[in-house]
Amino acid sequence: MNVIGTVGLPGSGKGEAANVAEAADIPVVVMGDVIRAECRRRGLDPAQHHGRMAGTLREEEGDDAIAARTLPRIREAAAESDRDETVLVDGLRSTVELERFREAFGDDFTLVAIRAPFELRAERLGERGRDDSDSDLEALRERDEREVELGLGETLERADVEIDNTDSLAAFRERVREVLGVDDEESDRSDGDAAETPEAADAEAPEAGGDGA
Repeated sequence: MNVIGTVGLPGSGKGEAANVAEAADIPVVVMGDVIRAECRRRGLDPAQHHGRMAGTLREEEGDDAIAARTLPRIREAAAESDRDETVLVDGLRSTVELERFREAFGDDFTLVAIRAPFELRAERLGERGRDDSDSDLEALRERDEREVELGLGETLERADVEIDNTDSLAAFRERVREVLGVDDEESDRSDGDAAETPEAADAEAPEAGGDGA
Protein backbone atom coordinates (compact mmCIF):
# COMPACT_ATOMS: atom_id res chain seq x y z
CA MET A 1 0.00 0.00 0.00
CA ASN A 2 1.22 3.48 -0.92
CA VAL A 3 -0.41 6.19 1.20
CA ILE A 4 0.25 9.85 0.38
CA GLY A 5 -0.95 12.49 2.82
CA THR A 6 -1.18 16.20 2.09
CA VAL A 7 -0.78 19.15 4.44
CA GLY A 8 -1.02 22.85 3.69
CA LEU A 9 -2.49 26.15 4.83
CA PRO A 10 -5.80 27.41 3.38
CA GLY A 11 -5.51 28.27 -0.29
CA SER A 12 -2.28 26.33 -0.78
CA GLY A 13 -3.71 23.85 -3.30
CA LYS A 14 -4.60 20.65 -1.43
CA GLY A 15 -7.94 20.47 -3.19
CA GLU A 16 -6.37 20.67 -6.63
CA ALA A 17 -3.86 17.98 -5.66
CA ALA A 18 -6.83 15.78 -4.78
CA ASN A 19 -8.38 16.61 -8.16
CA VAL A 20 -5.22 15.45 -9.91
CA ALA A 21 -5.29 12.18 -7.98
CA GLU A 22 -8.95 11.55 -8.77
CA ALA A 23 -8.32 12.29 -12.45
CA ALA A 24 -5.78 9.46 -12.42
CA ASP A 25 -8.24 7.10 -10.67
CA ILE A 26 -6.32 7.31 -7.40
CA PRO A 27 -8.81 7.23 -4.51
CA VAL A 28 -8.91 10.26 -2.23
CA VAL A 29 -9.81 9.96 1.44
CA VAL A 30 -10.80 13.29 3.03
CA MET A 31 -10.22 13.34 6.77
CA GLY A 32 -13.00 15.86 7.29
CA ASP A 33 -15.51 13.27 6.06
CA VAL A 34 -15.04 11.48 9.38
CA ILE A 35 -16.21 14.56 11.23
CA ARG A 36 -19.12 15.21 8.90
CA ALA A 37 -20.26 11.61 9.30
CA GLU A 38 -20.17 11.90 13.08
CA CYS A 39 -22.11 15.17 12.96
CA ARG A 40 -24.86 13.47 10.98
CA ARG A 41 -24.84 10.45 13.29
CA ARG A 42 -25.50 12.79 16.21
CA GLY A 43 -28.17 14.72 14.32
CA LEU A 44 -26.05 17.85 13.87
CA ASP A 45 -25.53 20.04 10.81
CA PRO A 46 -21.90 19.55 9.66
CA ALA A 47 -21.80 23.08 8.28
CA GLN A 48 -22.45 24.51 11.74
CA HIS A 49 -20.83 21.96 14.04
CA HIS A 50 -17.82 20.70 12.06
CA GLY A 51 -15.08 22.40 14.08
CA ARG A 52 -16.77 21.76 17.40
CA MET A 53 -17.26 18.09 16.56
CA ALA A 54 -13.57 17.75 15.73
CA GLY A 55 -12.75 18.99 19.22
CA THR A 56 -15.34 16.73 20.77
CA LEU A 57 -13.91 13.65 19.07
CA ARG A 58 -10.43 14.52 20.32
CA GLU A 59 -11.73 15.01 23.85
CA GLU A 60 -13.62 11.70 23.79
CA GLU A 61 -11.17 9.51 21.89
CA GLY A 62 -7.77 11.19 22.06
CA ASP A 63 -5.80 13.68 19.97
CA ASP A 64 -5.41 11.16 17.15
CA ALA A 65 -9.15 10.38 16.99
CA ILE A 66 -9.71 11.70 13.47
CA ALA A 67 -6.66 9.90 12.09
CA ALA A 68 -7.69 6.69 13.86
CA ARG A 69 -11.18 6.88 12.36
CA THR A 70 -9.68 7.59 8.94
CA LEU A 71 -7.50 4.46 8.89
CA PRO A 72 -10.30 2.00 7.97
CA ARG A 73 -11.38 4.33 5.15
CA ILE A 74 -7.84 4.34 3.77
CA ARG A 75 -7.56 0.56 3.84
CA GLU A 76 -10.97 0.15 2.25
CA ALA A 77 -10.10 2.63 -0.51
CA ALA A 78 -6.81 0.84 -1.19
CA ALA A 79 -8.53 -2.55 -1.37
CA GLU A 80 -11.00 -1.23 -3.93
CA SER A 81 -8.43 0.66 -6.01
CA ASP A 82 -7.04 -0.43 -9.36
CA ARG A 83 -4.08 1.92 -8.93
CA ASP A 84 -1.59 -0.37 -7.17
CA GLU A 85 -3.24 0.35 -3.79
CA THR A 86 -2.21 4.01 -3.85
CA VAL A 87 -4.40 6.35 -1.78
CA LEU A 88 -4.25 10.12 -1.26
CA VAL A 89 -5.26 11.35 2.20
CA ASP A 90 -6.41 14.96 2.16
CA GLY A 91 -6.18 17.10 5.26
CA LEU A 92 -3.56 16.21 7.87
CA ARG A 93 -3.11 18.88 10.49
CA SER A 94 -1.25 17.76 13.59
CA THR A 95 1.93 15.83 14.28
CA VAL A 96 -0.19 13.41 16.33
CA GLU A 97 -2.11 12.52 13.17
CA LEU A 98 1.16 12.23 11.27
CA GLU A 99 2.59 9.84 13.84
CA ARG A 100 -0.57 7.71 13.78
CA PHE A 101 -0.30 7.28 10.01
CA ARG A 102 3.44 6.59 10.13
CA GLU A 103 2.84 4.01 12.83
CA ALA A 104 0.13 2.36 10.73
CA PHE A 105 1.86 2.42 7.34
CA GLY A 106 5.57 2.82 8.06
CA ASP A 107 7.68 3.54 5.00
CA ASP A 108 4.57 3.24 2.83
CA PHE A 109 3.37 6.61 4.10
CA THR A 110 4.60 9.85 2.50
CA LEU A 111 3.64 13.30 3.73
CA VAL A 112 3.54 16.01 1.08
CA ALA A 113 3.62 19.68 2.14
CA ILE A 114 1.99 22.09 -0.32
CA ARG A 115 3.22 25.63 0.15
CA ALA A 116 2.33 29.07 -1.17
CA PRO A 117 2.89 32.54 0.36
CA PHE A 118 0.10 34.31 2.22
CA GLU A 119 -0.50 36.95 -0.48
CA LEU A 120 -0.90 34.37 -3.23
CA ARG A 121 -3.17 32.18 -1.11
CA ALA A 122 -5.30 35.21 -0.24
CA GLU A 123 -5.56 36.14 -3.91
CA ARG A 124 -6.68 32.65 -4.87
CA LEU A 125 -9.26 32.44 -2.11
CA GLY A 126 -10.55 35.91 -2.96
CA GLU A 127 -11.00 34.99 -6.61
CA ARG A 128 -12.68 31.75 -5.62
CA GLY A 129 -15.10 33.77 -3.50
CA ARG A 130 -17.02 30.81 -2.11
CA ASP A 131 -18.04 32.94 0.88
CA ASP A 132 -17.24 36.35 2.40
CA SER A 133 -14.38 34.98 4.48
CA ASP A 134 -12.50 34.04 1.31
CA SER A 135 -11.87 37.74 0.60
CA ASP A 136 -11.25 38.77 4.24
CA LEU A 137 -7.50 39.01 4.80
CA GLU A 138 -7.80 39.33 8.56
CA ALA A 139 -10.04 36.25 8.68
CA LEU A 140 -7.45 34.33 6.67
CA ARG A 141 -4.67 35.40 9.03
CA GLU A 142 -6.75 34.25 11.98
CA ARG A 143 -7.49 30.98 10.24
CA ASP A 144 -3.80 30.47 9.56
CA GLU A 145 -3.09 31.07 13.24
CA ARG A 146 -5.70 28.49 14.29
CA GLU A 147 -4.22 25.95 11.91
CA VAL A 148 -0.70 26.55 13.23
CA GLU A 149 -1.92 26.28 16.83
CA LEU A 150 -3.37 22.88 15.97
CA GLY A 151 0.15 21.83 14.95
CA LEU A 152 -0.05 22.33 11.20
CA GLY A 153 3.13 24.41 11.11
CA GLU A 154 5.22 21.67 12.70
CA THR A 155 3.53 19.07 10.51
CA LEU A 156 4.52 21.05 7.42
CA GLU A 157 8.13 21.07 8.60
CA ARG A 158 8.13 17.28 9.02
CA ALA A 159 6.93 16.55 5.48
CA ASP A 160 8.85 14.08 3.33
CA VAL A 161 8.21 16.02 0.10
CA GLU A 162 7.45 19.67 -0.60
CA ILE A 163 5.54 21.16 -3.52
CA ASP A 164 5.91 24.87 -4.19
CA ASN A 165 2.60 26.07 -5.62
CA THR A 166 3.66 29.50 -6.85
CA ASP A 167 3.93 28.75 -10.57
CA SER A 168 1.18 28.03 -13.10
CA LEU A 169 -1.63 25.56 -12.53
CA ALA A 170 -0.13 23.33 -15.22
CA ALA A 171 3.23 23.29 -13.45
CA PHE A 172 1.57 22.49 -10.13
CA ARG A 173 -0.41 19.61 -11.63
CA GLU A 174 2.73 18.22 -13.23
CA ARG A 175 4.57 18.27 -9.90
CA VAL A 176 1.67 16.53 -8.18
CA ARG A 177 1.67 13.86 -10.88
CA GLU A 178 5.38 13.29 -10.27
CA VAL A 179 4.77 12.76 -6.58
CA LEU A 180 1.85 10.44 -7.29
CA GLY A 181 3.82 8.53 -9.91
CA VAL A 182 1.20 9.29 -12.55
CA ASP A 183 1.90 9.66 -16.27
CA ASP A 184 0.49 12.68 -18.11
CA GLU A 185 -1.46 10.37 -20.41
CA GLU A 186 -3.43 9.01 -17.47
CA SER A 187 -4.90 12.40 -16.62
CA ASP A 188 -5.10 14.13 -20.01
CA ARG A 189 -8.82 13.44 -20.25
CA SER A 190 -9.63 15.58 -17.22
CA ASP A 191 -7.00 18.28 -17.61
CA GLY A 192 -8.36 19.13 -21.00
CA ASP A 193 -11.62 20.15 -19.37
CA ALA A 194 -10.14 22.15 -16.51
CA ALA A 195 -9.70 25.89 -16.77
CA GLU A 196 -6.23 27.32 -16.19
CA THR A 197 -7.42 29.74 -13.53
CA PRO A 198 -6.19 30.73 -10.07
CA GLU A 199 -9.48 29.52 -8.64
CA ALA A 200 -8.83 26.02 -9.90
CA ALA A 201 -5.41 26.02 -8.29
CA ASP A 202 -7.12 25.66 -4.94
CA ALA A 203 -10.56 24.17 -5.40
CA GLU A 204 -10.60 22.67 -1.93
CA ALA A 205 -13.61 23.19 0.28
CA PRO A 206 -13.04 24.99 3.59
CA GLU A 207 -13.85 21.83 5.45
CA ALA A 208 -11.58 19.60 3.39
CA GLY A 209 -9.08 19.08 6.17
CA GLY A 210 -9.29 17.35 9.48
CA ASP A 211 -11.11 20.17 11.29
CA GLY A 212 -12.46 22.35 8.56
CA ALA A 213 -11.24 25.41 10.44
